[in-house]
Amino acid sequence: MRDEVDGLSPDLLLRAYASGIFPMAETRTDPSVFWVDPKLRGILPIDGFHLSRSLAKTIRRAPYRVSLDQAFDAVIDGCSERDDTWINAPIRAGYHALFDTGHAHSLELWDEDDLVGGVYGVTMGRVFFGESMFSRRRDASKIALATLVVHLAQTGFTLFDTQFLTPHLASLGGIEVPRARYLGMLQDALASGEADIHSKPLPDAHSVVQRITQTSKRE
Repeated sequence: MRDEVDGLSPDLLLRAYASGIFPMAETRTDPSVFWVDPKLRGILPIDGFHLSRSLAKTIRRAPYRVSLDQAFDAVIDGCSERDDTWINAPIRAGYHALFDTGHAHSLELWDEDDLVGGVYGVTMGRVFFGESMFSRRRDASKIALATLVVHLAQTGFTLFDTQFLTPHLASLGGIEVPRARYLGMLQDALASGEADIHSKPLPDAHSVVQRITQTSKRE
């Protein structure tokens, strides 16, 4: 769907997400934004994260400090620093406005005072709509996603929408579902109450590995 828009207000963005669509831009310098409605939707099952032995070992070492909503703009900067990015000025402004209303969030990884990785997205109902992530250290984005999945589970979220399925996400348990199935999952998660990402503290490294290991054994 390529209907272009001039501005992305919080209300417009939330209505779009509730309808199953999201905005992108062709390049960082493109002033316009278009709506995307994939036939196949990527999701990361809340209780289906794939944790390799090597990643579990890395997480247990707790190489990075993890925080929530402490550097939202810096996370967007990190996500847009690649050569090709769909994060342009209207998208940056729109998600900053969503952050100000409490509907956009970032999870950050720190090596002392250096931001080394992170992920940001939008929350509505019991859905986390993942927007983008970045990594400046080995396994940083994997650790961020593992921590986020466990935190979403413990704060009442039931759907982690990743928009598309990349090889990176597939290696961590991501799957694709048809649009119709996704819309059903979306409406169920939106209609089942409002989860609060700040209702509990972030899990520590031991809790992340323990939670994912336990859910894997139940499958």
